[in-house]
Amino acid sequence: MVTKNILHELFEYKNGVLYSKIDRYRTSIKKNDVIGTINTQGYLRTCINKKHYKVHRLIFMMHYGYMPKEIDHIDCNKLNNKIENLREATHSQNLCNKTKLKNNTSGIKGVCLHHGKWRVRVGLNNKTISIGVFDNLELAELVAAEARSKFHGNFAKN
Repeated sequence: MVTKNILHELFEYKNGVLYSKIDRYRTSIKKNDVIGTINTQGYLRTCINKKHYKVHRLIFMMHYGYMPKEIDHIDCNKLNNKIENLREATHSQNLCNKTKLKNNTSGIKGVCLHHGKWRVRVGLNNKTISIGVFDNLELAELVAAEARSKFHGNFAKN
């Protein structure tokens, strides 16, 4: 199990980036090298004792001494691992802070065309909450933003 002390022995944190403090045995990683390769999900990861870790999780542990179940990138940039951009989150909170879906046709998160009108819905705790249907896209956008603020709090992403 990796600990805060082990991480501080292996890595140095500077402005969202981990650097190796040592030459890593049987790897090409040398002292002062930047740590991490991008995985298929778009996160930086590294290997410690034959176990893979996401770099942002290691950075969080180096600063706070524990590794939460989920960590949210506040700006939604998976490569921005500055400690001030990382926060502990529940799975539901992490889902609240995501950008609009790729198949979104309105251009506004939580708003879709439904029978010629604009439907507003928000997700919360694995449920979809229907807010209402509106004739005007601008009004639907405003209502969606207010609903996200109300239901998602600090994790609202507009």
